[in-house]
Amino acid sequence: MTQATTAAQRRRAQPLPRRLWIWARGGGVTTFLFFVPLLFTFAYFAWWPILRSLVLALQKTNLVTEPTWVGLENFQRVLADPLLGTAVANTLLFAGLAMLIGFPVPVLLATFMAEMRRSRQFASVLAYLPVIIPPVVSVLLWKQFYDPSPDGLFNSVLGLFGIGPLPFLQDPNTAMLDIVIQATWAGFGQSTIIYLAALMSVPPELYEASEMDGAKVVRRFWHITLPQMRGIMLLMLLLQIIGTMQVFTEPFVMTGGGPVNRTTTVLMLIYNYAFQQGDYGKATALSLLLAVVLTIVSAVYLRLTRSWSKS
Repeated sequence: MTQATTAAQRRRAQPLPRRLWIWARGGGVTTFLFFVPLLFTFAYFAWWPILRSLVLALQKTNLVTEPTWVGLENFQRVLADPLLGTAVANTLLFAGLAMLIGFPVPVLLATFMAEMRRSRQFASVLAYLPVIIPPVVSVLLWKQFYDPSPDGLFNSVLGLFGIGPLPFLQDPNTAMLDIVIQATWAGFGQSTIIYLAALMSVPPELYEASEMDGAKVVRRFWHITLPQMRGIMLLMLLLQIIGTMQVFTEPFVMTGGGPVNRTTTVLMLIYNYAFQQGDYGKATALSLLLAVVLTIVSAVYLRLTRSWSKS
């Protein structure tokens, strides 16, 4: 039995008033006084809106007139909306394309940057530059790049190879893919820096031993890099799933949900309920449904990947 365990047992054996006195003299009161304002602030700005949304979801209100209690009617109206299935399908499509395109890019780029010796810092700055640009500015910039006219940037480049002009965002079949490409460009820098930091913590002896054995970059990546980054990759994948399921800015600014609702997402539908129809109860009901789905997905994901992240 360790000395710390013995001391802890002696403290638990003392009477409650004595323990409180020791806690107070040890700085417990000061810690509590600093903690209470933080707890109050967090509760007011984080938990109170959640509790308030539970009430709004059961009311029909525009936040101006007197609300009407409707119970579960808002949820029934949301589930009966024919546009809900389209929004869910579009959101899942965006999440799937973002996973196929946006998830591997930071991993491969971080691995490539880790192999650099002299220009790693400069490459890190270049990779992080898109993150510095405000999201709306980035989206508007790419919207100009996607100009369907022959004078648009991308169409001008494609014209050099005898291709185009292409409609890009005006084509229902390619609009979502174009949005995913822009979102990948805007967000890959942050993930790249995180992966690069994780790679820097890998013991260099592993790479040195593999190089002495004649292992090339691909084998080192497969047998050393990926196993060492497994935990952070699983966490980043979960964060990406949650983030892509809440996509709003990109389709809202670039296409407005079009063409023919092919880029309307769940969050855009929530926006339409609240700010176009003025039905905040219906918007809150859909928000709660999305929160429940993401909670279930996160719980199942963490359960399934628990052994992988620890192995």
